[in-house]
Amino acid sequence: MDQHPTTPARGLTRPPQLRPGDHVVVVAPSGPIDPERLTAGTAILRSWGLRVTVAPHVLDTHPTLGYLAGTDASRAADLQDAWLDPTVDAVVCARGGYGVHRVVDLLDWAAMRRVPPKVLIGFSDVSSLHEAFAQRLGLATLYGPMCAAASFIEDAPTAEHLRRTLFDPATTTVLTGSAAAPLVPGRARGVTAGGCVHVLAAERGTPAARPSFAGAILILEDVNEHPYQLDRLLTQFLRSGALDGVAGIALGSWEGCGRPDRVREVMLDRLGPLGVPVLWELGFGHCPSTLTVPLGVPAVLDADAGTLTLEVPALAAR
Repeated sequence: MDQHPTTPARGLTRPPQLRPGDHVVVVAPSGPIDPERLTAGTAILRSWGLRVTVAPHVLDTHPTLGYLAGTDASRAADLQDAWLDPTVDAVVCARGGYGVHRVVDLLDWAAMRRVPPKVLIGFSDVSSLHEAFAQRLGLATLYGPMCAAASFIEDAPTAEHLRRTLFDPATTTVLTGSAAAPLVPGRARGVTAGGCVHVLAAERGTPAARPSFAGAILILEDVNEHPYQLDRLLTQFLRSGALDGVAGIALGSWEGCGRPDRVREVMLDRLGPLGVPVLWELGFGHCPSTLTVPLGVPAVLDADAGTLTLEVPALAAR
């Protein structure tokens, strides 16, 4: 099947690529941070020639809810202050976990719209921020490794792919993984969107949720969700209309989700009837080695070739 229209899809505003000497701020909008991992991750960022600031509340822990990195107000303030700071070129999330849903509505989106675009990096729970930035700021973002995550610290190819995406994005326009294979064959064009399945499902019905992913190349991955739970989440997507008009789907990793063949069966059962190309295991998400995938960028998904090809680099030239 070929879902490849003759006119290119239109993407969101891309922030400028980074250069040595640029200023990045690390924030913790979700779960509590391991100080040793934070030190290791920020050292990698500094080795790239970046000036790195750790936001004031990154090492906080919520006084009663130990699964949160500080209070909702402090986590929101760190993110908003970094975004509004004219000296800051990128905001890097330290880790995922849970908590972004609690801060999205505390941010001053009107003020954040008034500043020039900059880079946002994160995955997992940060999916809520990616959706909000797309919907409320019209801004492309990076679904990539966080600086206190094991994949970033321990896997050199993961860090290198993020580095090239940030500094030389023209070299990372073709994304593929060693296990990439067609689940449903075909080719489609659309604007990339998506993230972690259970986080996106929790957005349904909220002000930050788009009505549907119509016209999108939807990227999906998750961690520690049993096949029946993935079935439930995807069924919610289907019943809510979130997948109406989707152009194609690129699946990432499913760490801790059970046997891969069972996960494949669920994906084929729930997504196959959509009649659009579906690519299995592109190589992003909660896996030991992960790609950085831009969101909000026009791209071509070729399930047969196992590739997602960006029509423009993830970040704009400077």
